[in-house]
Amino acid sequence: GGLWISARDLARFGYLHLRRGRWKDRQLLSERWLEQALAPGDQNPSYGYMWWLNTGRRQWPSVSERSFAALGAGSNVVWVEPEHDLVVVLRWIEGAAVDSVLRRVVGAVRPVR
Repeated sequence: GGLWISARDLARFGYLHLRRGRWKDRQLLSERWLEQALAPGDQNPSYGYMWWLNTGRRQWPSVSERSFAALGAGSNVVWVEPEHDLVVVLRWIEGAAVDSVLRRVVGAVRPVR
């Protein structure tokens, strides 16, 4: 089982969420659903609907609390960072290294104003 898609397609998935459900001029996902998907769950405040949240900066201390990610088998990561207008796809990365990589990426760009 599982989902086998390219890094580019994973990035598109992240981009759709970065753009609040819009793809070009079409709203494909409702903003209300996205707000719910990114709300901390009652059982785990670091998890929404299939998205890992950075609540309290517990997942990735080096990056914004507003960032969120889809995590898959093999440590595949689709990380979305609204403050920097970024989507980052990491494939086959050791889980403990993710925060360090994300810190370096954010350090290399300026926030969107």
